[in-house]
Amino acid sequence: AEIAGSIQIPSFISIFAAIIVGWLLEALVLHFFCKKVYPQWKYWHSLIIGMIGLLYSALTPFATGGQAMQIYYMRKLGMDTGGAGSIIAVKSLVYQIIMVLFALVMVFWKLPFFQSSVSNFSFLTIIGLTTNLTFVLLVLFFAINEKATDKCLRAIIKFLYRIKIVKKPVSRYYKLHSEFAIFHKSTKLVGKSVKVYVGAVFFTIVQIFVACIIPYLIYRSFNFEGADVFDMLGAQSFVNMVSAFIPLPGASGGAEGSFYLFFGTFFGNLIMPALFIWRIGTYYLNIVGGIAFIFIVKRIPHRTLYREKTKAELEADRQLKELSSKKLDL
Repeated sequence: AEIAGSIQIPSFISIFAAIIVGWLLEALVLHFFCKKVYPQWKYWHSLIIGMIGLLYSALTPFATGGQAMQIYYMRKLGMDTGGAGSIIAVKSLVYQIIMVLFALVMVFWKLPFFQSSVSNFSFLTIIGLTTNLTFVLLVLFFAINEKATDKCLRAIIKFLYRIKIVKKPVSRYYKLHSEFAIFHKSTKLVGKSVKVYVGAVFFTIVQIFVACIIPYLIYRSFNFEGADVFDMLGAQSFVNMVSAFIPLPGASGGAEGSFYLFFGTFFGNLIMPALFIWRIGTYYLNIVGGIAFIFIVKRIPHRTLYREKTKAELEADRQLKELSSKKLDL
């Protein structure tokens, strides 16, 4: 009753406007990479794939299902698995790097404030940064090191063959090697385009800013004043980092706990209503929106992206022919 009587309608509406803008920016950044590799790709395809990624990221531990389901549906719309994988890998890499850099800036800028306001701040910051940097380095390593990826592929197939899971190791290797070849060629193709990266980096920064401003919009909707907007931006960036290493779907428990920890000083005795609104907007609405787009994509005929083979696919085919002419030793 206390909140309902003092709620600021324009600020409250802006919370959900920011969430929708975040969805559109997620699709736009994805579209930069998709359009580079597959010129026939449309923005509404990217919007569908982006929302599907948000849905399955919310439903799976460590958000691991989001990227896999995006690749699955991108293939249904006509992309090659390797090409889709390279796009998702590069896009995820850009997002993680920008998020870590954003958080690092906030750490050095707002360190005195958070050290005095949040217990165990240094410990949480180190864990969050370490987790995200590890992810960035792993993705970057496999994206640029084709030989290491091939060695891992051979070792895995050999192991699966020995434990009787893979029955035809050579044919399985050729198929997966072809997909990884497309993955690496597509990654190199995207990597050569400065324009794509400039656009993707800029709009990723905007996307992260929009996501981090939501707690401040909630704060203003409660008719509160006085808090530094950059303090709250920093707090949300730390919440994102801490939530990244929670192994439950939607970082359940960790996301709520870190929000309570970092924003308690701003909201005081209204922290629970603020947490409730924040969780609905940044988690449950992603699920609802993602489900809606699942119904949309099911109405689209499979393989709608009629096209010629990309340069990456043609190069992968050539590489596979050369490999097939040699004796393979797994």
